[in-house]
Amino acid sequence: MENTFKKIFDAYNWDDTLKSIFNKTTADVEHALAKEKRDLEDFKALISPAAKPFLEEMAQKSRMLTKKRFGNTIQMYAPMYLSNECQNICTYCGFSLTNKIPRRTLTDAEILKEVAFLKNKGYDHILLVTGEANKTVGVAYINNAIQLIKSKFSNITIEVQPLDQDEYELLIENGLYAVLVYQETYHKEEYKKHHPKGKKSNFEYRLETPDRLGKAGVHKIGLGALFGLEDWRADSFFTALHLKYLQKNYWKTKYSISFPRLRPHSGGLEPKVEMTDADLVQTICAFRLLDEDVELSMSTRESEVFRNNIVNLGVTSISAESKTNPGGYSVEPQSLEQFEISDERSTEEVVRMLKKEGLEVVWKDWEHFS
Repeated sequence: MENTFKKIFDAYNWDDTLKSIFNKTTADVEHALAKEKRDLEDFKALISPAAKPFLEEMAQKSRMLTKKRFGNTIQMYAPMYLSNECQNICTYCGFSLTNKIPRRTLTDAEILKEVAFLKNKGYDHILLVTGEANKTVGVAYINNAIQLIKSKFSNITIEVQPLDQDEYELLIENGLYAVLVYQETYHKEEYKKHHPKGKKSNFEYRLETPDRLGKAGVHKIGLGALFGLEDWRADSFFTALHLKYLQKNYWKTKYSISFPRLRPHSGGLEPKVEMTDADLVQTICAFRLLDEDVELSMSTRESEVFRNNIVNLGVTSISAESKTNPGGYSVEPQSLEQFEISDERSTEEVVRMLKKEGLEVVWKDWEHFS
């Protein structure tokens, strides 16, 4: 079998990794902060409890590195949910198969109506999202949606079920720019508890999805864990480990990290491990200090106040006015959302906030002007 991230991943033990993080000392944190280039051991120190007193210094360094690489700019993107049909059971998701909700998949005309709304707001970078239902919203449906709208956006990103390499190659050929695929949690046993049924229950297939994307030659891969399912420090470390492996093996591809925290939804799962606002700031800054080139993204899951405070501390892209239900912008605004958003401000209000924070808003992806 050819090498994939699984080989690296299998060499690590979750509990030992967590213990290693908690054993980091003040001296380890100071050593990490003093360095020009940081490695994964430094990253462990920066996400450890020992780093908490250094949060202000981490934030200042993170801000400085972000300005150095990305300038005073921040990119805006919009998610567009195409379908809430799903064959998976996921304990934390409003689209889970077990949830008795009206299911809907947008038609071509409805997709174009949603697109018209977003284009009117200024968006040029769109994220297409579906549930995982191969028969209804499989490769053919996704490919059709991309071809339908590719003339209207500079960048099309998808967040759908993991696919095979040849399927990604087809989509890339027809206009796909980037793919987001979150492992949810890198804790194998805990993962199984939260994904008892459906294709998503295959931990290894999901884990190796970024490898298939790298081999397919996608422009950008987005990684992340859903914070709250397991200990956020260990999940952050394994996300960073995954990132570094991918950068080494698929060096032509760009990468982004997202930081979703468990949000209320119709299934009602409570977080197993709480991640406070300060914890999330610490994690974002640690990723920026580990890698000044990686893009860091913040969604409307987070509160207005939190997002106002984080936009100058390492984040490079942000969404606004997001709807997490199919047709939520203009077709059927009242349908059930995948999860509750927290920052409900309009695009215009978020743009005003960003300008007030001294940031220039850009609508295309970084590749077009970096």
